[in-house]
Amino acid sequence: MDSDIPSWRFLSTGPPEPVVPSKKPFRVELVGGKRYSWCSCGHSRKQPFCDGAHKAKAPGLMPLRFVPEEDSTVWLCGCKHTNTPPYCDGTHKQDFIRSMALHQHQDA
Repeated sequence: MDSDIPSWRFLSTGPPEPVVPSKKPFRVELVGGKRYSWCSCGHSRKQPFCDGAHKAKAPGLMPLRFVPEEDSTVWLCGCKHTNTPPYCDGTHKQDFIRSMALHQHQDA
């Protein structure tokens, strides 16, 4: 192995990592019994919900579909790194998220 090339470059690639569209959660009014699709990749222009952008931008990252039991106001994760998807668990306050660049959409 060439010592000038970092060893991590030779590792197989895993699933894509989500981008960070927001470093704050989204306050959302949910309707009980309605089906929602939370964006897990960060590429959707309809944050925090999926608009299908993962199909081209992050194949392998699928939206999380959920149906709340009752009407409720919740905080949905905006950084896409929560341990309790789709709900915010405060991960956005950690240094590794705070130091990441926000994802900027590229207009076609």
